[in-house]
Parts: sequence; structure tokens; C-alpha cells
Amino acid sequence: MTYCVGLRLNKGLVFMSDTRTNAGVDNISTFRKMVSWHRPGERLITLMTAGNLATTQALVSTLDERTKVPAERNPSLLEAPTMFQAAQIVGETLRETIQQNRGSGQNADTQFGATLILGGQIKGMPPRLFMIYPEGNFVEASEDTPFFQIGEAKYGRPILVRAYDPDMDFEKAAKLLMLSFDSTLKANLSVGLPLDLQIYETDEFAPKLERRIEADDPYFQTMTVDWADALRGAFNSLPDPVF
Repeated sequence: MTYCVGLRLNKGLVFMSDTRTNAGVDNISTFRKMVSWHRPGERLITLMTAGNLATTQALVSTLDERTKVPAERNPSLLEAPTMFQAAQIVGETLRETIQQNRGSGQNADTQFGATLILGGQIKGMPPRLFMIYPEGNFVEASEDTPFFQIGEAKYGRPILVRAYDPDMDFEKAAKLLMLSFDSTLKANLSVGLPLDLQIYETDEFAPKLERRIEADDPYFQTMTVDWADALRGAFNSLPDPVF
């Protein structure tokens, strides 16, 4: 399984993903689930993936090849005129990749699906954030739905819903996502460290920050302990029910 979050702020976009994949309790591997394409001063596009590993790797490889090989550059994420059209390209490529795998793989219970978060900015337009479904269709983040989660989403959602503020700075947004991931890590073994974090500031057209958070990261360890203590303190401060 996996867990990825894309967050839309007034200042820009924040992305975080875990790196664990597993095919059983004794077959656990680490794979990067976040990839970016950017042309300095003109665009940055970031993709996060959840689902069948072979499908997502084939998808990313296809999209990447189309940005490099002249004969394969149409359609290319580096040539798409808008983020909407970039989402269309990714959705269509995902649908094609799933159909190809289904045609050559076993039909029994094999699952080739994947769900994606795509975000970024192209010069002359604001940053945009999308969630793309296995069928290739997608929805866009808005004021009512300012963040997307894919993968094992339920454990980390409550803190996002309660604490998100579109005006928060990037440091607070990173802290919020770390807390969301901490809750998920505690509740589900199929999500695991290290985590990948990317921060994008509007009109920069390059990552403001890219960081891998390892299991021994001092801040993450301290935050985990302090958050647990704060939750216990808040719990104990509440009045007991009267029966």
C-alpha cells in the first residue's frame, strides 16, 4: 500500500509521499513514488502514484521518455500548454498503461490499477492540483477540496481536516503533513518511512525544497514523541463523563 498527500496553499503546493511497497509481510521494498519534471522559469509538474507498482513505473517511464526522445514528445508534459491538458495527458497514458497490462497479464484477481496526484504550475497560470483515477478521468482541488490523498488515506485525514489553513506558511504545512503521516504510520504497517517532501512556491518554477525524511530524522522523531504527549495531555484534561 502507500500514502501520498498533495496540499494546495495560497503560497503554493506541498507534496509528501511514503516509499513502502509490499507484497506480503515478508516482502517489503522501498520505491520512490514522487517524480517531477521542470523547465526552469517556465514550468514545474509533480506526480505522486499509488497502486500497482508495475503500472505506476511503466506510466512514469512512458511520461519521462516523451520528455526526452524527439520522436515521442507528443504528447509531452513539457509541451502541454496548461496544467489541465497535462492532467489529460497523464490520465490518458494511465488508462492506456492499465489496458496494456490487462491484455498481457492474468485475468483472475490481478489488479493493475493506480491513482495519482498531479500538481504544478505553467508560466502565466496559477498552480493547480488534480487527482487522477484509474479510468483516466480526474478532479481538481478547490477551496472546498484543498487537498488530495491517495492510498491509505483514512488514518491521516482527521488532522488535515481540523488543522488545514490555506494561509499557513510552508513550515506549518510540512508539519501538518508529517503529523498526518505519523498517524498513518502508527496505524498501518503497509505505509513506511522514508518519506519524500517537496515544497513549491508560486511562480518559482522549481522546487523550493526537496527533502527525504529518514527513520532517524531528529525533527520527525521529536515531533512524534511531542505529538503523542500533547494528545495524551489533551485527553487527560477533558472532563470525565458522568454515568
